[in-house]
Amino acid sequence: MRNLEPGLWIRFETCVASRIWQHPENRHIFCSMAYEDTMRIMARLHHLLLAVGIIGLGSFALAVQAQDAGKEPELLRTIELQQSQLEAQQKQLDAQGRMLQQIQSQTETLLDNARQEVERLGVLVKQQQVQLESLQQQVSEAPTTEEEVASTVPEEADALAEKNVTSAGGERVKLAISGHVNRMVSIIDDGKDTEAYFVDNDNSETQVRFVGTARASDDLTLGTTIEVSIAPNLSGQIDQRNQETNNIFDQRKAEITLESKRYGKFWLGKGFTASYTAGSVDLSQTGVISYSTIVDTAGSMFFRDSSTGDLTDLRIYQAFNSFDGLNRRNRIRYDTPRFGGFHLAASAVSDERYDASLWWGGRGYGLEMGGAVAVADPNEDDVDLQYNGSYSVLHEDTGLNLSLSFGLQDSNGRDDPQNYFAKIGWLKRFFSVGKSALSVDYTRSLNLPTDRDDGYSIGVAAVQHLDRYGTELFALYRLHSLDRGIQPKVKDISVVSMGARVKF
Repeated sequence: MRNLEPGLWIRFETCVASRIWQHPENRHIFCSMAYEDTMRIMARLHHLLLAVGIIGLGSFALAVQAQDAGKEPELLRTIELQQSQLEAQQKQLDAQGRMLQQIQSQTETLLDNARQEVERLGVLVKQQQVQLESLQQQVSEAPTTEEEVASTVPEEADALAEKNVTSAGGERVKLAISGHVNRMVSIIDDGKDTEAYFVDNDNSETQVRFVGTARASDDLTLGTTIEVSIAPNLSGQIDQRNQETNNIFDQRKAEITLESKRYGKFWLGKGFTASYTAGSVDLSQTGVISYSTIVDTAGSMFFRDSSTGDLTDLRIYQAFNSFDGLNRRNRIRYDTPRFGGFHLAASAVSDERYDASLWWGGRGYGLEMGGAVAVADPNEDDVDLQYNGSYSVLHEDTGLNLSLSFGLQDSNGRDDPQNYFAKIGWLKRFFSVGKSALSVDYTRSLNLPTDRDDGYSIGVAAVQHLDRYGTELFALYRLHSLDRGIQPKVKDISVVSMGARVKF
């Protein structure tokens, strides 16, 4: 049968197998034999594959180990270098730590010294605070145009506090020195001639003041003030016939004060009467050259006859009078404590003169305000009483301000002389050096010098404050005009003034 052709042999094997498979018992034997053979074959293949895998892994491990063995020296060098760097950084950190400890120690020492210094200064500040309050009261006792009314009082009080000097009264007595120089050039046209005058500004003449205070108790302060003018050629005294007045010395104040917050303040000596400056409360900060008493700029100048051009005997100050109280006189004065921004003042003046006033000041709704009214008995012939008052308001955000003033004499046998003054101003910081103050004012004078005369004046003023130097630069144009119902008729007088006030 082996000699059969391959195709026939295959068919023969297939037929035999088919017949054998068709018998159930033969199928069972055959399957058992195939399963055992298959399992033996699978076990041998498993052992063979496991052996091949172990051999492969060993070869891979040997290859990797051989590769890593070549890099080991390089890795060791890298580790040694990093360790050296870490040691150097550690040394730097140690040095910085020691430095920080030294700085901390020095800082703690400085803080201890600073605390001790602050405690010492705190004691000193408390001792000086009472003195400062007294000095502020000395300066602000009555708003004046010479001191820019209420608006500059705090600045001048601070200046006084910084200028304390040693006095003979011991530690409880303090002395402050301050003042200013105020010079200007005025070019005056009297309707015929135009002349230049080199003068001291009579709106706030050159002066020096000495303010002393002694603390008597927690509520009682004794004060002294000496204030003198050293002002050659005052602008309010020059005229066409005398351009050099040489008015060098004037005793403005020489007074003693006794002040109590509970009971008020007493004044004895020469100084402000109760009614003085009640007509010149002004928050425009142009008062150094323009305020309700307009005659301080060129008040003694003569009017010229409008027909002939000759000088008359009539001066500017005779046609314009603000009636602003009884001025500085020898008097005794009392001011009440302040209640809600109000206080009263009254004084008995030499030569049987008397006056009283009511003052008020405050802030609110973005406004700063101040005002006063006064009545005085000037003890003059044909004059019963004299009245004056003023009010000023400043809008703090815009700097716009308004000042109003009036003065009146209750006269016998003639129409009452009257004076009205209105000013519109603008206060703004255009430059970093300080605020700029601009104003336009109008004055109306009735029944002066006779009840057949009416005068008016227009003024335009500008003031530039130089805060760091205690200086004000100013300029003014003012027109004086007098309408007369009698002869002679007079020409207008125009004044242009420029100058500076320097404080110390």
